[in-house]
Amino acid sequence: MLNEFKTFIARGNVLDLAVGVVIGAAFTAIVTSLVDDLINPLIGLIVGGIDFSSWGFAIGDAKFAIGSFINAVIKFLIVAWVVFLIVKAVNRLMPKKEAAPAAPPGPSDNDLLKEILAELKKR
Repeated sequence: MLNEFKTFIARGNVLDLAVGVVIGAAFTAIVTSLVDDLINPLIGLIVGGIDFSSWGFAIGDAKFAIGSFINAVIKFLIVAWVVFLIVKAVNRLMPKKEAAPAAPPGPSDNDLLKEILAELKKR
């Protein structure tokens, strides 16, 4: 079982995924700062100084933080947009793969049947 685990961990896909998670965590910190420190104040200026993070209401002991949800949606949209732009740029930079040449067509069913009939006639 230990050898299987070593084989699993040594595969390239697992290492690529680990690197992606670490980079993603660092990217999340950047996006959080972008939203909290730049975008939300800009939106606040546009809508008259409203701070989303303080929006919310409570029912009994339950607090519904609508502003935090709005911030999370804004962060998600920014991350999705940046990932879209990165994928688009990488696809543009990657060399286009040439289509593999088509294999020459084999004999059709009729051709095979004709060959079989010719062999049978010879016997």
